[in-house]
Amino acid sequence: MNFELHDNVLGDGPDVVLLHGLFGQGSNLGGIARALQTEFRVHSPDLPDHGHSPWTDDPSIAGYAEAVGHWMATRDIPRAHVLGHSLGGKVAMELALSYPSLVDKLVVADIAPVTYQPSHEGVFEGLFAVSSAQCESRQEAARVLEKTIPDPGVVQFLLLNLRRVGVGQGPGEGDWRWRLNHEGLAAAYPNLLQGIAAAHPFYGETLFIRGDQSSYVTDAHREAIDALFRHAEVATIEGAGHWLHVDKPEQFNQMVMDFLS
Repeated sequence: MNFELHDNVLGDGPDVVLLHGLFGQGSNLGGIARALQTEFRVHSPDLPDHGHSPWTDDPSIAGYAEAVGHWMATRDIPRAHVLGHSLGGKVAMELALSYPSLVDKLVVADIAPVTYQPSHEGVFEGLFAVSSAQCESRQEAARVLEKTIPDPGVVQFLLLNLRRVGVGQGPGEGDWRWRLNHEGLAAAYPNLLQGIAAAHPFYGETLFIRGDQSSYVTDAHREAIDALFRHAEVATIEGAGHWLHVDKPEQFNQMVMDFLS
């Protein structure tokens, strides 16, 4: 696997690594990155198969954690605080459990180490539809996505992954293609939904942050959390859903800052 992940760096101080969710890229966590840069050196990599990072043949949580670990070595980051949201939270948990020497404090945003039911069928259908349509504008791609994705916010989020190809190469060229590996992610999706398992728990300080309007982290998940993360606390942000860092950015940023500081 190519471990040269694309990343952005802000600030100076102790290292913090931010890991985005499924279909995302490092810039999605720009709000918390800017909030932390006053006290930390904040790294925002694109996970494999996402953003500007290389694609893999077999996307997996374990593979992504391994890639992040190797990327940290190439960036001379011997140890860091790690924050992950959604899929990035699973990768962060796997990193802490498989490579505990790399992780200082761990923050997991609105995801638990459990198996989830499929919920992105419409997204994948839209991604493939846009790919087949060979759209010539973002507006055209948006109209295709809207056929299977009712949430305008999700449509706009996905459009951030479009890139222009073939510009200036004649009629029929210059169409828009996905920057993310949607075919590989679709094939690996059942495995990406699986829970996290480990032979030994993580003993570092861990904060799970959940939105009270989200069902991703419930009280029923506390047993699974405590079994793998022996010094974990769970905090809830009122009025926030799964995208809690977007719904309540001030509360989320302050909660993370207080924990890491």
